[in-house]
Amino acid sequence: MGKSVGMSVRMDRVLLDQIAGQWNLLILSALCDHEGRARFNVLKRSVPGISQKMLTQCLRQLEQSGLVARLVLTESPVGVEYSFTKLGETLEAPITALYQWTSKHSAAVRDAQKSFDAKKVNQKSKAMSGSSTISRSNQ
Repeated sequence: MGKSVGMSVRMDRVLLDQIAGQWNLLILSALCDHEGRARFNVLKRSVPGISQKMLTQCLRQLEQSGLVARLVLTESPVGVEYSFTKLGETLEAPITALYQWTSKHSAAVRDAQKSFDAKKVNQKSKAMSGSSTISRSNQ
């Protein structure tokens, strides 16, 4: 693989990490839910658990990447509104598809996780009982 291809893959990965980051994806989804435009406090209420500081940092990062535009509103009530840029609008379909998939398959994923965890517990129990049998036979 050439240096330029390797650099391209790294840059794509950085962008993907940025878009799919824990909070950014939720923020972008909240913008989708509000037809691509929302005030800061509406976004804060739409993303449970996010702090004001984290929301500000994520929005700045999305703005820096050209996905979101920031508009200071001077009329009453004064505030800040965020909206998708033309580039950001291209994310609406993939984000919507991802959330539809999540809604459709979340129960199956939770079941798989429970099954996996149960197998790990059973394996640990068997390993623990096997090691105690070995210790007793060595005495």
